[in-house]
Amino acid sequence: MNQIELVRDFNRYYTRRLGVLGDHYLGLERPWSESRLLFEIGEGADLRSLRSLLGLDSGYLSRMLRSLEGQGLVEVRPHPRDGRVRVASLTPAGAAARAELDSRARESVGSLLGRLTSAQRDRLVAAQEQVRRLLRMASVEIALIPDSSDIARWCLRQYAGELDARFASGYSESALLRPGELASTGGEFLVASEEPDSAVGCGIWQVLSPGVAEIRHVWIDPDCRGLGLGRRMLSELESRAGVQGYRTLRLGTNRALPEAAALYRSSGYREIPPYSDAEYNELNFEKVLS
Repeated sequence: MNQIELVRDFNRYYTRRLGVLGDHYLGLERPWSESRLLFEIGEGADLRSLRSLLGLDSGYLSRMLRSLEGQGLVEVRPHPRDGRVRVASLTPAGAAARAELDSRARESVGSLLGRLTSAQRDRLVAAQEQVRRLLRMASVEIALIPDSSDIARWCLRQYAGELDARFASGYSESALLRPGELASTGGEFLVASEEPDSAVGCGIWQVLSPGVAEIRHVWIDPDCRGLGLGRRMLSELESRAGVQGYRTLRLGTNRALPEAAALYRSSGYREIPPYSDAEYNELNFEKVLS
């Protein structure tokens, strides 16, 4: 089988093994979808957050909530401080049902793990973590957005805040790209998103001179580091600048960011003398695209 069919075959096996397709998940009177919703409501959650977390449209979520309400497990009421927001919470019966669900899920997984040796359990857990990391990386999308957008400015504030904490001299937000600057100089602002409206990284390329572009403000959320997203963002910036005819790329970084310098060197950048008067660029690099 090819890779696509192997992944599909694994998905079918895994869902069948966990029993998520039946009407009585873990032997309870509810299907897996309602059980998952019951679990995620927990101490209470607004409906918008539930839709985003579970990837559900509002109609499907409403139908499941009505079913759980009919079973006496959930109540849906306006938020006490904002009547436009509706919040789902568990009734006492719902809290008891959730506790039973949690207990049965643990027992089910424990039973599976109990049939393996200690070494096999370690291999299984390590493999699942690797699958999770790779799937998370695959789910991230990189898109072009205006440099003046709320998401772009939020990303730059996160970037500046981290550098301010790591640089001995701090970091001033005055060094950041100005809103609308790329429209006058040329270049693009890219954002990496794991969920809609949930940025986990950014980067820009900006025109320096004919045929020469600068890569700036490459930032990845700390929770997403180690997935290869920084290298993917850098590659996307290079590709987009190259498509527009910029073959020489330059960038600078600070000695307080050795991981950034290591990424650039391993991506084919060579160290060069300073090419600008940027205050924080202690190390300067250049790469000529083939």
